[in-house]
Amino acid sequence: MDYTGDPAGQPVYLDAASAAPLHPIAREAMLAALADGWADPARLYAAGRRAQQLLEAASAVVAEILSVRVDELSFWHSGTSAAQAAVLGGLKGRRRAGSTLVRSAIEHSSVILAAPDAVEVGVDRLGRLDLDAWQAAVSAPGVALASLISASHEVGTVQPVEEAAGLCSEAGVPLFVDAAQTVGRSPVPRGWDLLSASAHKWGGPPGVGVLVVRKGVRWISPHPQDDLYRPRPQGALDLPAVVAAAASLRAVSAEARAEGVRLTALVDHIRQTVAATVPDVEIVGDPVQRLPHLVTFSCLYVDGEALLHALDRHGFAVSSGSSCTSSTLRPSHVLEAMGVLSHGNVRVSLHRDTTSAEVERFLAVLPGLVAGIRKEAGF
Repeated sequence: MDYTGDPAGQPVYLDAASAAPLHPIAREAMLAALADGWADPARLYAAGRRAQQLLEAASAVVAEILSVRVDELSFWHSGTSAAQAAVLGGLKGRRRAGSTLVRSAIEHSSVILAAPDAVEVGVDRLGRLDLDAWQAAVSAPGVALASLISASHEVGTVQPVEEAAGLCSEAGVPLFVDAAQTVGRSPVPRGWDLLSASAHKWGGPPGVGVLVVRKGVRWISPHPQDDLYRPRPQGALDLPAVVAAAASLRAVSAEARAEGVRLTALVDHIRQTVAATVPDVEIVGDPVQRLPHLVTFSCLYVDGEALLHALDRHGFAVSSGSSCTSSTLRPSHVLEAMGVLSHGNVRVSLHRDTTSAEVERFLAVLPGLVAGIRKEAGF
C-alpha cells in the first residue's frame, strides 16, 4: 500500500490527552507577563514584588477553580514532578504509619515509578476500579498513602474517586488523586487529600504542574530544602507560564460545560462509526462514565505503531498504546490490566479546535489504512 499522504487534507491534531493546543488566552497572558514576571518573586525590591503579585493572582485563580485554599496550592515544573512530589512527600510524611502505597493498576507511569513496590488494585474490563479490593488493600496494616487517577489517561474511564476516598477515610489513609485529565474539563471529585494537575493538558503552556496538599495532611518534602513542610519545587518557576496556565484554566473552565457536550457527541460518533466500519475492532473504556474528549480502540491483526505512522502520513496526529511508555516498546499496562486487546491500539483525544469535518475525514481514512496494514501483514 502506498502511503503518500493526503494532498487534500490539512494536519489534524487529535492527541489532546498528551498536550492540548495552547489556548489563545494563555498566549496573550504569557506575552503580557513576560514584561513583569521575570524577577524572583521572593525578592523585596520592586520587580520582585511585582512578580510576587503575579504569582499570588495566578494562585488565587487556580485555587478558586479547584475550590481549595491558596496556601494549599503550589506550582511545579510539570504535572509529573507534582504527582511524584505528592507520592514521595505523602509517603515520607506518613512514615510512622507505614511505608506502603496502594494504587490502582492504571495509574500514570509517573506514579508507578515513584513507588515501584506499591500494592496494586485491579480494574474491570471497562477500566473501573475494583472497590472491594480497594477497601481490603487500604485497610491493611502499614498503608501510608493511596493513589487513584481521576480518569484513565489511556481509555478515558472515570474512576469512582469519591467512593474510594470514603473507604480511605474509614481506614485513616490519605488519598492522592492525579487529576491531569480532569481539571479544566470536568468538576473535580471530592474527598481527596492530595491532588495534582498539569497545565498543558487543559490548554496552558507546558512546564507547569499543580500540587494541592490539604490542610492537616502530613507531607514532608522528598527533596533537600530549607522548609521541608511547605510544598514547593526546586529551582525557579517559569512565572509567565504560570500566569498563562491560570488564565487558560479560567477560560477553559468557563467553556467546559458546552465543550463537554460537543466533544461527547463527537466521541460517541467515533465510537459508533469505528465499530461499524472497521472489522475486528474493540472499543475500550466505559461507554458512559468516561471523559468527554477521549476514545480508544484496538484493531486485531494490526501493529499499533504501523497504524500510527500511516495516520501520520495522512495528516492525523494520534497516540498508540501507552503514550508515556511507548519508548519501552511494551504493551500498555492499562490495557493489560483491563484484560482487553493491547496491540493495534489507537487513542484519539479531541480539543476545543477539533471540528466535525476533521472527525469525518479521520473516520473516512481509517478503515482503508487498517485494511492495508492487515493485507501487508498477510491477514
